[in-house]
Amino acid sequence: MSALLTVRGLTAGYGGATALDDVSLSLAAGETVALLGANGAGKSTLLKALLGLVPAWGELRFDGADLGGLATETRVRRGIGYVPEGRRVFPGMSVRDNLEVAGLPAARERAQDVERIFALFPDLALKSGESAWRLSGGQQQMLSLGRALMGRPRLLLLDEPSLGLSPRLADELFVAVRRIAGTGTAVLLAEQSAARALTVAPRAVLLRVGRVVGDGPVASLSEETLREVFFGV
Repeated sequence: MSALLTVRGLTAGYGGATALDDVSLSLAAGETVALLGANGAGKSTLLKALLGLVPAWGELRFDGADLGGLATETRVRRGIGYVPEGRRVFPGMSVRDNLEVAGLPAARERAQDVERIFALFPDLALKSGESAWRLSGGQQQMLSLGRALMGRPRLLLLDEPSLGLSPRLADELFVAVRRIAGTGTAVLLAEQSAARALTVAPRAVLLRVGRVVGDGPVASLSEETLREVFFGV
């Protein structure tokens, strides 16, 4: 498969501190890849760098085009969706309005996409007129994910989607991720829960202190490798 996303020699950081060092990876169209690592490994920074939210240097190509220097909104319009850690819905807006504000300009297409999200997350359909702040944490995470899907992304970046959710809600969310991936959307999933991430991703990229230390099929990952990545032992 040809690469949808290509990253080569990526370096990124904050305030002079390097968070990513010479990171390279690729993602094919329709592929789901788990981005695994302990807290501080650079997972969130990598997703933000792909979207242009943090300063980064190196080669970033999406669908053959150079992303370097492009604004975040331009990257989103080109087909990159992003679900940040911590949900970040618009609390005073209704569920439906949260979705519509992120939709396509054409009203008919936007309405179709809202119904598609409601089919994926029936709980949101039942609460379409309620303010987002009234939703449970799991429902807010579903809303955040649905909002990212309103732009019809070809690549979806998920940052710690199970964080703070009960095991049942986390399982429901990952069922939805599998369904999204099944439609052909590529998914790059940053997740601390390796067990959950590897239920939806046949391949994993391992980060440790800002560097890629492993990249390959899930079946090739040993318990010792994962222990080293997460615990340094």
